[in-house]
Amino acid sequence: MEFHEQNLSIARDTGDRRSEANALGNLGLDYNDLGEFQHAITLHEQNRAIAHEIGDRHSEANALGNLGLAYRNLGQIQLAIESFEKHHALARKIGDRLGEATASWSLSSIYEKNGDLARAVELMQLCVDYEREIGHSDAEIHSSHVEDLRSRLAVSG
Repeated sequence: MEFHEQNLSIARDTGDRRSEANALGNLGLDYNDLGEFQHAITLHEQNRAIAHEIGDRHSEANALGNLGLAYRNLGQIQLAIESFEKHHALARKIGDRLGEATASWSLSSIYEKNGDLARAVELMQLCVDYEREIGHSDAEIHSSHVEDLRSRLAVSG
């Protein structure tokens, strides 16, 4: 955290908005890890605003995903869903397949927990397809989870 705070100070002193946004995002992740979710949200909002202002859509999408995590951790599920949906849409728009897959999985976990298994399966499958395409080590584990959910859907439907 100390280095991220130093980075933020230097970025602000030199007027480097991109580095300022990155430092804010890193600090937000630090505070999220410490369980200080409201502070993390404030930092991620600042990160997102700067990234949007300077036209860094990739960083903006990441900030939206990090906001979703912090909101989820804080128990504000609707705000988490909104953030992850925005992350998903922006990642798709800019062609960030990793971001799209990450947002899909984050959203799917919320939908699964809330009992919307059909939506969870749809989103998880997007992530699994990407993981298989790149040879990710979790692809088969995640695929098995999707198949388990499909089986639960078939039994309940």
